[in-house]
Amino acid sequence: MIRISLLLLVAVLGHWPAPGIAETFADSLRKADSPFDAGKAATGLMSDRPDPLASEPEFLPVAKAYQLSAGIEGPQLRLDWDIAPGYYLYRDRFKAERLLAGSQSEVLTQQFEPGLKKYDDYYQKDLEVYYTSTRVTLTLAGGDRQYFKIQSQGCADAGLCYPPRTQFLSVDPDSGLVQVLETNPLGTAVGIGTGRSDGVAGMKSAGPNTTLPVILAFALLGGLILNLMPCVFPVLSIKAVGLAAAHLGPHSRHVHGIAYTAGIISTFAVMAALLIVIRLGGHAVGWGFQLQSALFVTFLAYLFFLMGLSFSGLLPLGQRLMGLGQDLTRGHGLKASFMTGALATVVASPCTAPFMGTALGFALTQPAAVAILVFMCLGLGMAIPFLLLSWWPALARRIPAPGAWMETLQQFLAFPLYLSCVWLLWVLGRQTDTDTLSQAVLGLVIITFAAWLRLRKSSAFRALAIPALLVAIALPFHELRVSAGDSLSEPYSTQRLQELRREGKAVFVNLTADWCITCLANEKLALSSATFASLLKQHQIAYLKGDWTNYNPEITALLSAYERSGVPLYLYFPAGEGRARILPQLLTEDRVVQSLSR
Repeated sequence: MIRISLLLLVAVLGHWPAPGIAETFADSLRKADSPFDAGKAATGLMSDRPDPLASEPEFLPVAKAYQLSAGIEGPQLRLDWDIAPGYYLYRDRFKAERLLAGSQSEVLTQQFEPGLKKYDDYYQKDLEVYYTSTRVTLTLAGGDRQYFKIQSQGCADAGLCYPPRTQFLSVDPDSGLVQVLETNPLGTAVGIGTGRSDGVAGMKSAGPNTTLPVILAFALLGGLILNLMPCVFPVLSIKAVGLAAAHLGPHSRHVHGIAYTAGIISTFAVMAALLIVIRLGGHAVGWGFQLQSALFVTFLAYLFFLMGLSFSGLLPLGQRLMGLGQDLTRGHGLKASFMTGALATVVASPCTAPFMGTALGFALTQPAAVAILVFMCLGLGMAIPFLLLSWWPALARRIPAPGAWMETLQQFLAFPLYLSCVWLLWVLGRQTDTDTLSQAVLGLVIITFAAWLRLRKSSAFRALAIPALLVAIALPFHELRVSAGDSLSEPYSTQRLQELRREGKAVFVNLTADWCITCLANEKLALSSATFASLLKQHQIAYLKGDWTNYNPEITALLSAYERSGVPLYLYFPAGEGRARILPQLLTEDRVVQSLSR
């Protein structure tokens, strides 16, 4: 069963979107409503918007959404952005540098116009943005022609955030001539820019004949460094030790190395093809785009946790887990070596190694064949260590002889996997909410319970492990849906309640807390249904939700007014009546309907 589950995970990566998952994935592409940080810029995250996928708007190319013009006014260099309606630029994403000799640059101080405050859910604070237009000024140094590197980033209200954009200026202070360029006039590779008119981030350099070999070298080196990441290193280490300990002839070792490499390269090629198809569909995605799906993040956390249990010796099927049918020690596990390479690529997807950003940024601006070539070269770099072990016997002989140290090493390598799992859970929490995060943690507990069942001597106990795993796998599908009740309520305050009562409206008040199990159960069973939502709309009942997770004096006063010392407390204020009706502490949908319909 574990082998099937993991094969499904790999299949999800290779064949996404699968029936029934496509909607979840497409919705998750819009889950991070925030400006890009450095890591998100490489993946081109989509923001959370209520528009259904079927009616998704068409977005302008970045060059049309944000048009830069520049000029000289005395000692100042003036940068003017003309911003299309419905689009905006972030103030803290502007950056200006003066390009110096060689690859050196000088960061310049910028003078900004006042912007608008826009609350960002990701950073949980107000950020300053610019709509319609804005001007940034820089101080010019006297002298000969100067070159500047200008960076900016913006988003669309409808739900798309563009990767950071890099442009260049050629400035002649004597003549006052300023040219806006999309490529570096000094011919130095500067990373990800926007040289294409279709709005996709890219990188330009002196010429394709010199650029592509450099980029392929970057991809090779980036893939090689990827093996040191905590996601990948445990897989490579155990595979390498297993190969060294196996009694195989030189030919068999060579074939296993090629199979492992083929697994990595083919999986990278599939990821590249899928990424290109999604980008052609209008989505601004990049490396790690699958992590924009909360469902995939959950299953990846499950996978790391299963691997950690395997390394810790707590999962009897661990060796089969790591090899997906590992028969390497018997000399005929080529399929296992191939699938281990595929698995290594899957677990590497959250990681970005040095040199990868430049290579991948370039790849995504090129024709499909060039892009896939860069990704395959990245896979080849990742496979190099195992290839060297399988083709260089002297290197394999340097690995100590098999013994107790192997088990100690394997158990030690479980901890990077557990830490990777914790990080993925943190990502999941930022993408979704505490309910989804708690369901994922519950799934990990059930997986641990399944592993414990597999260690029992009784066959009846061991048989229960498979249903337990199925329950853990089903939990994310159950929780990754939007509760109908969440959008119906507004925060409780004494002032808001009094306003609604003065307007003569009926009000339903729900006093709850995150640590109140009864409260959470009532919300799931009675206050999150379509019937409850329809009832509020039909009778025009305002819904106030008071969160008592942390101390709140207004909620405490309301509890005391109705002689209660804790939550839950459900109050219904009918229109035109003074004192509220108290609903039972244990709710059912029928009780709520009966109470609010009277």
